[in-house]
Amino acid sequence: MSHELSITRVIDATPDEIYDAWLDPQSLAQWMVPIPGGRTEAQIDPRVGGGFLIVMHGADASYPTRGEYLRLERPRLIEFSWYPDGDDRHKSIVTVELTPQGKTHTELKLHHRLFPSAEQVQGHREGWGRGLDSLAAWFIRKHS
Repeated sequence: MSHELSITRVIDATPDEIYDAWLDPQSLAQWMVPIPGGRTEAQIDPRVGGGFLIVMHGADASYPTRGEYLRLERPRLIEFSWYPDGDDRHKSIVTVELTPQGKTHTELKLHHRLFPSAEQVQGHREGWGRGLDSLAAWFIRKHS
């Protein structure tokens, strides 16, 4: 049985700005920090078939995640595989949909599917929630 999660946020940024923040390694490393007090490093090849390596560092451990871009439809959709620790036996799929909300806001819907267990869903729900909150705060700082 496969498990999944969905999270929605409205962010004070345009779809183009958010799209770029997901595909630029320096930007992604600044906002994708789901571990409190942690830091992130990212290597990205932003093209369909291109891969990425995101390493999230906490106080006691590092968490590498690899994936491959499956669909890139600027500025409305990013889809990629996601496998923690580079173990493709635990590969799941993340879809990020961006819908404009007026001239300056965007609704971001993140759907993550194909988890092997409910426990993995809960851990990722917390991590993605903190990461998307960090993305929203990053744009607030960037725009002020």
